Amino acid sequence: MKVEVKTLAAKAAGDVELDDAIFGIADIRADLLQRAVRWQLARRQQGTHKAKERGEINITKKKYGRQKGGGGARHGARSAPIFVGGGKAHGPRVRSHAHELPKKVRALALKHALSSKAGSKSLFVIEDAAMKDAKTKAARDALAKLGLTNALIIDGDAVDANFSLATRNVPHVDVLPAQGLNVYDVLKHDQLVLTKAAVEKIHARLGAGEAA
Repeated sequence: MKVEVKTLAAKAAGDVELDDAIFGIADIRADLLQRAVRWQLARRQQGTHKAKERGEINITKKKYGRQKGGGGARHGARSAPIFVGGGKAHGPRVRSHAHELPKKVRALALKHALSSKAGSKSLFVIEDAAMKDAKTKAARDALAKLGLTNALIIDGDAVDANFSLATRNVPHVDVLPAQGLNVYDVLKHDQLVLTKAAVEKIHARLGAGEAA
C-alpha cells in the first residue's frame, strides 16, 4: 500500500510503499494482541509483593494457654493466621510474573497492531523527526499542524536528541527508536507516526519473521 509522506511542517514529501504483509492485514486478531500485551505487562511487574507468614512473625512462640479446660482450641503460638497479628496464610511471595511467548506469536501480534493502525487511518509517515532546537513550543506547533494529539512516534536507529527533548513535555506523545516498537505502546496511543527510516527498519525486522 502507498502512504503519503509529510514533513514536520506538514508539507508533502512524496509517498512510501508499505508491505501489505505487515501493514495490510484485514482480519485483526484481538487474541494475539491480548496475549502480547499481557506478556509485556507481566514482564514489567516487579514481583516484590510480600506478606509475612507465621514463621516470620516476631511474636512469642510460647504456648499461651492450658492444654485443657480453656474453652478453646489447643494453640501453641499466637503467630497462627487466625489470630490478629499472626502470619498470612498463602500470602503473596516475591516472584517473577514473566512467562514465555513464542517469537513468531510476538512478531505476528506486532504486525496485527501495525495493521490495525493502518486500517483505521491512524498511521502517519513523516520524512524525519529532527529539530534544530529543543523547543517544546516548536514541537507542539509541528504536531498540531500534523493533527497529532495522542501519538507514538517511531524513528530509525536512534531518536534525534533535540526532537526527544522538545517532545518530552508534550502530553500523550512518546518517541521511541525502531528497536523499541512494541504492541502495548502502539495500542496505547491513538495515532502511530513512523519516519521513513523507521519504515525501513520495520520492513527489515518483520519481513524476515523476526520476533517483536
